[in-house]
Amino acid sequence: MKWEGNRESDNVEDRRGGGFGGRSIGIGTIVIALLGSYFFGVSPATIISLLSGDGSQMTQQESAQRPPADDPMARFVATVLADTEDTWDPIFRSQGATYIKPKLVLFTGQTPTACGTGDTASGPFYCPGDQKIYIDLAFYQTMRDRFRVSSDFAQAYVIAHEVGHHVQHISGITEKVEQVRRSGTQKQANAISVKLELQADCFAGVWAYHANQARSILEDGDVESALKAASAIGDDTLQKQSQGHVVPDSFTHGTSAQRVRWFQRGIQGGDLNSCNTFAARQL
Repeated sequence: MKWEGNRESDNVEDRRGGGFGGRSIGIGTIVIALLGSYFFGVSPATIISLLSGDGSQMTQQESAQRPPADDPMARFVATVLADTEDTWDPIFRSQGATYIKPKLVLFTGQTPTACGTGDTASGPFYCPGDQKIYIDLAFYQTMRDRFRVSSDFAQAYVIAHEVGHHVQHISGITEKVEQVRRSGTQKQANAISVKLELQADCFAGVWAYHANQARSILEDGDVESALKAASAIGDDTLQKQSQGHVVPDSFTHGTSAQRVRWFQRGIQGGDLNSCNTFAARQL
């Protein structure tokens, strides 16, 4: 993937460093936070924030911290984020809408978010509550070690997928899905979650198509590496690895074949209309 020398986004927050959310926290503070959570039902992150002298979960100084200029992985992430901005902005404008740019937060271990505590073990995720994408860059090492995927474009696909969730949120799609989740059974909630995730894969493909048309970012083997990444994180593949069998009703992201198929749909023509997983007769 050709990315070096391209524009870097200013919408990156760097919370990496010591302690919860980037600040050092004493054991006494943690104990008080856990007790407060138990007795009063208040989030430990909220209590820690208050005891640290701040009414919000992150101080303005921390949230405004930029990644160091000599950090190549941070520069890569900022460049990919900028590329998604340069792709989705004209797509929204062509439909008479305004693209609201998400923030991308780099963290280590854990960090407070509007959706609760973000954890490295959860992998990269998007929080609609604060319109931020969260990623511990250690996830890319996991991709290399566990999934044998290491190309720049495969790593960019991860970010583009989360940006796809942001597109769904600001387009009103996520809210409609949440309504179904709240009113339906667990099986129905899982089924519509799969459609949401597969559409985000398709949106990632849409980004790749338009970014390549505008900036020629793709190199030989890039698409194959992204398809390999999509296949490696299918529900069926992960369940087989972890428990030896699959439970289709519990799928929330889609099978490996489905994830590959919907990413391909997006990247083949860059057409948003081709990403309507909710109307598809077959996923």
